[in-house]
Amino acid sequence: MRKLAVVMIALLGLLFLAGCGDDDSEDHAGRASAPTVLEGPAPAVTPGFREGAPQKDSPAPTDQSNRKEVITGSVDVTSADPIAAAATVTEQVRAVDGRIDSRTEQPGTDKRAARAVLSVRVPADKTDAFITGLGGVGTVTRVSTNRDDVTMQWQDLDARIRALQASVDRLKALITGATNTADLIAAEEALSSRQGELDSLTAQKRSLDDQVALSTLTITLTADDKNAPGDPDNFWDGVVSGWHSLIDWLQDAIVFVGKAVPWLGFLAVIGGLLYAALRLLRRRRTGAPATTPATTVRAATAPETTTPTTATEPPAPGKETPGAHRAGDDQTERP
Repeated sequence: MRKLAVVMIALLGLLFLAGCGDDDSEDHAGRASAPTVLEGPAPAVTPGFREGAPQKDSPAPTDQSNRKEVITGSVDVTSADPIAAAATVTEQVRAVDGRIDSRTEQPGTDKRAARAVLSVRVPADKTDAFITGLGGVGTVTRVSTNRDDVTMQWQDLDARIRALQASVDRLKALITGATNTADLIAAEEALSSRQGELDSLTAQKRSLDDQVALSTLTITLTADDKNAPGDPDNFWDGVVSGWHSLIDWLQDAIVFVGKAVPWLGFLAVIGGLLYAALRLLRRRRTGAPATTPATTVRAATAPETTTPTTATEPPAPGKETPGAHRAGDDQTERP
């Protein structure tokens, strides 16, 4: 029995050692086959795009020399002669290889002060020096500048342009080696779409480069307070100012009367028509009323009035008065 037990223990030990060996071999086989599964064909990537794109874990570029900024600002300057000062500013802009985008000048009068407004473009690296130089033109009363960082926008446009350019080059190669008409037409359509997008992005990048290269400044030149029109300082200036005010008022009055004449004529015509209509209506209301038959009878039977005489003469013999004759006739006709 002891020998049988020893034999059984030995067999169990051999089986355990064989099982461990199989597990180790399977682990080694799995580890050896794992790289084989991962090493497959890599997905197609646009040539040149993967190298140019930054890695997600890579830090942001800190090189200040590649920083892209768009500088805008405004400057207010007072001068004894704003028009002459605007000409001086124009010369200063041309001296730094800049340009004038717009220029507005308003000469001074008795009622308003002289004024000039210029929109200039100067190189970005010379902006600060140019603003400092404006102090020689007049008194700088206000300076406002803004720097807008467009580095990420510029880099995005640059990467998209390079990718589209590579795609356009491949399509051109496909068109050159096309063997049938269908492939040629498909490649030309794709090339037309990519070329249009490439041109649009190129124009956007060119405009952004222009904004980065040249700063935009709005310069406002106004007259000094002592040269600006205002209240008179002495008696004679007051007289002159009053005379000018009177002349201006008379001119305004004459102009007003000239504008009012047509309206007065129009109102006169309207008033005449209304007066004629009211008068005609009044005549119709106050006209003589029509006579009735009874009124006519009473008017015919009314006794006639005679003018009294101073002496009554007796009737001549053989003659009868008309009244008496009518009375006798009436008596003879009675029963």
